[in-house]
Amino acid sequence: MENQDYNKAENAVDKTENTLKNAADNAKGGINNLADKARDFIKEKKDNNQEANQQDWLDRMKESAADTWDDIKDSANEAWEKTKDAAEDVKAEINKKTN
Repeated sequence: MENQDYNKAENAVDKTENTLKNAADNAKGGINNLADKARDFIKEKKDNNQEANQQDWLDRMKESAADTWDDIKDSANEAWEKTKDAAEDVKAEINKKTN
């Protein structure tokens, strides 16, 4: 393999790494979002002189967890596709050089 082919392969790995980091950051954002919602839930119950109980919290989280999971799943799917595309690009370049 020529030096430029190694560079292309390294660039593909770098792109994949960045995509995966972005997916992880998005997941972290989802977790931070849930923590903010928990704080808001507790404050809302306190402001209304109500007890913050587990069932109410779980009901609220069922609604928001589905949205968060969809965001995480979308990021993971995007990372998968970009990784697959980068690997196919590298494979195509190697095939061009070896054929």
